[in-house]
Amino acid sequence: MKSISILGCGWLGKSLAISLLDAGFSVKGSTTKEEKLALLEMNSIEPFIVNISDFEAFDGFLNSDILIIAITSKDVDGFENLISQIENSSIQKVIFISSTSVYRRLNKVITEEDAVLKTSLTEIEELFRQNNFFETTIIRFAGLFGDERQPENWFKNGRKIPQPKGFVNMIHKEDCIEIINTIIDQNCWNETFNACSNHHPTRREFYTIAKLSSDFEVPEFEENENYEWKIISSKKVQEVLDYTFIHDDLLSF
Repeated sequence: MKSISILGCGWLGKSLAISLLDAGFSVKGSTTKEEKLALLEMNSIEPFIVNISDFEAFDGFLNSDILIIAITSKDVDGFENLISQIENSSIQKVIFISSTSVYRRLNKVITEEDAVLKTSLTEIEELFRQNNFFETTIIRFAGLFGDERQPENWFKNGRKIPQPKGFVNMIHKEDCIEIINTIIDQNCWNETFNACSNHHPTRREFYTIAKLSSDFEVPEFEENENYEWKIISSKKVQEVLDYTFIHDDLLSF
C-alpha cells in the first residue's frame, strides 16, 4: 500500500486525505495547530504538527512515497529547508499546489507557456521544478470554491467588486481533488498544469447571480477603470490527463 503525506490538511487537504484513504492509500496529514490533531485522527489520518517556518526536523511525516503540498506559505527559506529534508527522505514524488495568481492580466487566454510574475510563489515553484532528487508536478489552481467557501460570501461590508467586465477563473474543490487523484493514478510527473473550469462568465454576471441566489443585495462594482482580464486555459490538464470537469458551469451552483 502506497503512503502519502499531505502538508496542510485544511479546507482542501483534509477532504483530499479522506479521498485518498478511500482509494486505499495510507495518509499522513499535517497541521500547525495542536487542537486539530484529534480531528485528523478521527478521520483515520495519521496526524503531525508541521510548520516549515520553524526549521524543525519532521522525518516521520516525510516517511512516505508521495508528498502533496497544500499550504499557503510563501516562506522561501522555509521551503528550502523542507526540500533539503525531502532529499533525505523516502519521498519520490511531490505535488506542489500553486495558483493562477502567478499570471498577469494580459487581456488574453493564458496557458502554461505564458510568462509568470516574479514572486515568492514562482520562486518556490522553481525550487521544486529544478530539484533532481525527486519528481514534482505543479498544479496552478484558479479561485477555489465549494462547501463553506462560497462566492456569495465574498466582497462584504460594502466592498465594490473590481473589473466587472473581466472574467471569472474558478475551480470547485471536487475537481481539485479529482485532478490530484488522476495525476497520482496516471503517474504524471514533471508537469505544470493550470486547473480551472472552462466556464468564464463576466465578474458582473457571476457575482450578481451568486449574491441574488442567496438573497443578498445586488453587489456594487467599480466602474470607469482600465479593462484588465485573463482567461485561464485548462486545455493541457484535459488533454494530458483526459480529464473532464465535474463542475463546468459556474452559474449552476
